[in-house]
Amino acid sequence: MKKLVIGILAHVDAGKTTLSEGLLYLCGEIRKIGRVDHGDAFLDTYELEKERGITIFSKQALLKTDDMEVSLLDTPGHVDFSAEMERTLQVLDYAILVINGMDGVQSHTMTLWRLLERYQIPTFLFINKMDQQGTDHDALLADLKNRLHENCVDFGKAEGAEDTLSSEQMENIAVCDEKLLEKYLETGEVTVEESAVLIAQRKVFPCFFGSALKMEGVEEFLNGLRTYTKEPKRQEAFGAKVFKIARDEQGNRLTYMKVTGGSLKVKTLLSSEGVGQSLPGRKVKETSWEEKVDQIRLYSGAKYETTQEAEAGLVCAVTGLTKTYPGEGLGAESESELPVLEPVLNYQIILPDDCDPHQMLQKLRQLEEEEPQLHILWDSQLGEIHAQLMGEVQIEILKKMIWDRFHVAVEFGAGSIVYKETIAEPVEGVGHFEPLRHYAEVHLLIEPGEPGSGCQFFTACSEDVLARNWQRLILTHLEEKEHIGVLTGSPLTDVQITLLTGRAHAKHTEGGDFRQATYRAVRQGLRKAKSILLEPYYEFRLEVPVEMIGRAMTDVQKMQGTFESPETDGEVAILKGTAAVSQMRDYQKEVIAYTHGTGKLFCNLKGYAPCRNQDEIVLNTGYDPEADLENPTGSVFCAHGAGFVVPWDQVEDYMHLQSGVDMDALDSENWYENVENEDTGLSQGDNPAQSRRNSGKSGKKSESFSYSGSYAEEEELQAIFERTFGPVKRDRGAFQKKTVHASVSTTYYKAGKPRKEEYLLVDGYNIIFSWEELNELAKENIHAACDKLMDILSNYQGYRKCTLILVLDAYKVEGHREEVIPYHNIYVVYTKEAETADQYIEKTVHKIGRQYQVTVATSDGLEQVSIMGQGAHRISAQGLKKEIEDTEKAARAEWHQRRQSSKTYLFDHMSEEMQEQMEKIRLGEKE
Repeated sequence: MKKLVIGILAHVDAGKTTLSEGLLYLCGEIRKIGRVDHGDAFLDTYELEKERGITIFSKQALLKTDDMEVSLLDTPGHVDFSAEMERTLQVLDYAILVINGMDGVQSHTMTLWRLLERYQIPTFLFINKMDQQGTDHDALLADLKNRLHENCVDFGKAEGAEDTLSSEQMENIAVCDEKLLEKYLETGEVTVEESAVLIAQRKVFPCFFGSALKMEGVEEFLNGLRTYTKEPKRQEAFGAKVFKIARDEQGNRLTYMKVTGGSLKVKTLLSSEGVGQSLPGRKVKETSWEEKVDQIRLYSGAKYETTQEAEAGLVCAVTGLTKTYPGEGLGAESESELPVLEPVLNYQIILPDDCDPHQMLQKLRQLEEEEPQLHILWDSQLGEIHAQLMGEVQIEILKKMIWDRFHVAVEFGAGSIVYKETIAEPVEGVGHFEPLRHYAEVHLLIEPGEPGSGCQFFTACSEDVLARNWQRLILTHLEEKEHIGVLTGSPLTDVQITLLTGRAHAKHTEGGDFRQATYRAVRQGLRKAKSILLEPYYEFRLEVPVEMIGRAMTDVQKMQGTFESPETDGEVAILKGTAAVSQMRDYQKEVIAYTHGTGKLFCNLKGYAPCRNQDEIVLNTGYDPEADLENPTGSVFCAHGAGFVVPWDQVEDYMHLQSGVDMDALDSENWYENVENEDTGLSQGDNPAQSRRNSGKSGKKSESFSYSGSYAEEEELQAIFERTFGPVKRDRGAFQKKTVHASVSTTYYKAGKPRKEEYLLVDGYNIIFSWEELNELAKENIHAACDKLMDILSNYQGYRKCTLILVLDAYKVEGHREEVIPYHNIYVVYTKEAETADQYIEKTVHKIGRQYQVTVATSDGLEQVSIMGQGAHRISAQGLKKEIEDTEKAARAEWHQRRQSSKTYLFDHMSEEMQEQMEKIRLGEKE
């Protein structure tokens, strides 16, 4: 018997709970079909759900047929509870998307579809309310194909048909996959198994039409689930994904989880791995924990039964765990990504006069466990509690929950927009903490990240400079709190923070010292940086009568929003676009007023973009970063046995370390540069951004960039290096003061110290694809582009007189060995199989970077930061181009100067007698 976890999703009032009731009835789980409007639905067990007729919390029901056991998860349909729905998605094997046949695909339906695509969940569609007058089967199917996916296929049976699939359905399924289409053209048949495989691969989306209220098409839909679903392959080792925290009527903490592998038994010890298992934006677990499973419950509606063991593929609620959180992976299961949907409004929770705010804060933390997106915050300066919410409905629900749980009647103040902050340019932050008998110094590189990437943390510090345990501790301190900006005190986002260097004291450094130094380094860097205030944006769909579309367009323009060309559908005009939440949050009431109730406004959070009135918002907020004592910007130094505070703008004058970073040389991309382009700045949606340094989705930090190659000793590499490129010539008598171009790290050599031999390592293909002229040539012939780059570098080496090594990838060439070819006055290295140019350069820099003066030319973000910690300098692709151009200009100017100073004249080479004679001739001509 196959075990499946299936979630049911829909826009509000689409009939999702009614369909769930019908499936439960057909499976014999309930004797009577409940109705939402009657308040007797099996899954709507909460009092407010019965009162309002909406689903607020995700619920579980168990369905069993002869060949299938389903954990059905009913999710909230209202936009205000989208975060609850999204957490449930991460444990689903399949999803059922219910669509109202009267309304078709709504704005929130599109949001649900994008989330299903993001989490790659195979999806069945049930188009409901087809019994109502005005619904059109063919028009709805065309709308699904147009707005959701072209591979939406009608799987419903024609009346009197006996075959599982008709020939037309087979053809529609076959065209969704090339291999299956070839087979279909040969055999004229598509099997059930082949269809199920395509559905599981999200290549086909089966659609069923009916009426859940009248039980029309529901049995056919259930048979479709039985026939066209496959149980995913489960892992043998135990694994579980936590997706919800709740409490029962007795106050017992329940951890809802899906067992993804192996099995879970009562009294099993579960544990976390502790430090370092968090995602950007989620607080890190400082200590590992180990707790015992007291009870395993299998819920179905409000009732449950206990079991001694839960096998893979089941959803259960576990008691006895006190430190779990939604999204956590247990055992062999990995941690979930952070939800895309998040609240954008901040409300003050107003407490009764006799209520202790500190005690209430601890109670509200329980609700935050169950609903992490609440973000319960304590404003120490104002002595207020704040919560982040999605809208008015959620406020009403939260007030009722607080009263039921804690018997406290709270009110909510006027909501304010949840702003965020990021930076425009890279900056180095320095933090120092040295009161008496304490010591720590930290240098951080803070760079703009991609929109939607959150805060990501890395290290490029050599373990020769700072031990690994201290580096891990610094990264933990970076992750353990939500950093705030210096404009309004809003959360920091879309930044990449890299540990450059640090220092500890053998006797006086303690763990808390690095916490202080790390926090101060972040704040000091933000005070130096050019900060950008971000505000949330809505993606809206506005439906108004045709004669009122002009008013609607004018309103959106006043909001400084953008919109597409209006569409018309009969007497209704449709306007789609984006606008700031601050401008559109109260527009729904205005639409209802001027359309006399006929207009509809659908809004979904699209993401964050730069705030257009940043100065005004900052001024009105009145946040003073220097007055924020919990987030100091200065550092603490020690002199004459006493510590003293140094302001942020003077820290560099006192700091003990030099990071060696030239901020002008940093080739960092400003993702928020174009404020006018609303698509560029938005940070959320169905395309989560990937870090330039991180190829995975999790965004977890890289603990070390050290090379672990085949060269065991530095002396061995040096010997091989000299055998390859010739003996290293050292001019120990040469002394000079050298300033490299601004695009390279500026380095000065003091008199009395011999200059190191210079090496320039060039990442060939990175340069080719970064230089426009070479990139265009490469499109025609990559070998010609390589040859031209070799000539350019050869010419450049003639001026620079350094050892220049051009590294080209050959890692895809099967069986290729490392090859070094002299080309005029430079060396061209073709890497061996399975070794990229990045890896070759990194291992070389790691071994010789501190012995010789090594510069690496690349615009690869990871490579730049990596080599920086190994004692090498760096230059971007465009920086190298500018350096070459400037060198050539200087050489041409010098040549012209020499030519002018070496001019020869006729009189200079004549004898005196000849000169006198020529002079007489010249004078005679004058006379």
